Amino acid sequence: MPRALYFLKKCLLFFTIFFVFCYSFQGCCAKTSSLKFAQISDAHFTTIEEDTSYKVLKSSPHLLDDAITQVNNIPNIDFIIYTGDLINTPNQNELLKFINHAKLSIKPWYSTFGNHDVCVSGGLNKGKFLEIMCGHNENFCYKNSYYSFTPKKGYKVIVLDTTIDEQNCSNGKITKEQLDWLKKELNKSKGDITLIYTHVPVIEPFPSENHRLLNSYDLKLLLKKYSNPIIVCSGHYHASKIVQEDNILYIASPSLVTYPCAFRIVNILPKRNKVIVDVYIKETRLKTIQDCAKAKCMASPLLCGKEEDRNWSYEIKK
Repeated sequence: MPRALYFLKKCLLFFTIFFVFCYSFQGCCAKTSSLKFAQISDAHFTTIEEDTSYKVLKSSPHLLDDAITQVNNIPNIDFIIYTGDLINTPNQNELLKFINHAKLSIKPWYSTFGNHDVCVSGGLNKGKFLEIMCGHNENFCYKNSYYSFTPKKGYKVIVLDTTIDEQNCSNGKITKEQLDWLKKELNKSKGDITLIYTHVPVIEPFPSENHRLLNSYDLKLLLKKYSNPIIVCSGHYHASKIVQEDNILYIASPSLVTYPCAFRIVNILPKRNKVIVDVYIKETRLKTIQDCAKAKCMASPLLCGKEEDRNWSYEIKK
C-alpha cells in the first residue's frame, strides 16, 4: 500500500474515533438548560380593606393584574412563585378572588404560606387553604404546607413553610420535622441547582425582632453542608436585599403593595464550572399608584435596596 494512502486511512480512522467520542461525551454530559422564574411577594390581595399608613391595599387587585400581565409578556418564563402573604386577611372568599386573578397567568404558579394567609384560631387555616389551592390550580396538588418538585432536569425546587402554628405573629420558624425533611431533599439533590422559597427570609434585609426567622441559624447551618448552587428567595420584609455566601445566594424581594410596588425576575444560566444568576426588579406600570405608595413610605431607599440588590448578575462556582 502506498505510504500516502496508508497515512490518509490512519487520519480518517483517528478523526472518526475522535468525533464519535466527542458526540458520546456530549450526550453523557449534556448541559443543564437555563431556567427563568418570576417571584411575586407580599401581594396582600384584598377587596374589602382600605389603605394603611404604608400599604396601598385598595389597589392590590390592579397591582397584581399588572404584575401578571408583565410576566405573561416576558419570554421564556418557566413558572411564577408567590412567596407568601398572597392575601391580606385569612378569608376564604378573598383567597378565591386572588386565585381568579392568578389564573390570568399563562405559566404554572405556586405559592408558600405567609403570616397573613392563615389564622391559628378561626378564619382560614392551612388545611382549608391547601384544599382550595388544589381545587383551583391545576399545577398545585400538594396536601402539605411544604413540598418540592423538579421544574427541569438539573433543578430542584423546595418550598418551605415558615409560619408558626402555635400563635398568630409575624415571626417565622422552621419546624424540626420540616428541617429533617429538607435534609433528605437536599441529600437527594446534591448535583442539582436548588431553589428554596420561603416567606420569612433566612437573612434579614434589616433588623426587626418581631419579623425575623427564629431559628435562622439552624437553617443556615444545614444549607452550609452542601456545595451545589443554592438560591433562597423570600419576602416578608417588603425590601430588596441580596446576600451571597459562597455557593448560597439569599434573595429578599419587595412587595406589590408597598413602594416600589415591584416583583423579581430571576434568570439562571448554568455554565461549565459556574452558574450565572441574573436578578432584576420589575416595577409596576401603574405609576399613579406607585407615587401614592412612595408618599406613604418613610424609608424608600431601605425598601428599594442598593443597585446590587435590585439589578445585578451573580456568579456561583460549581
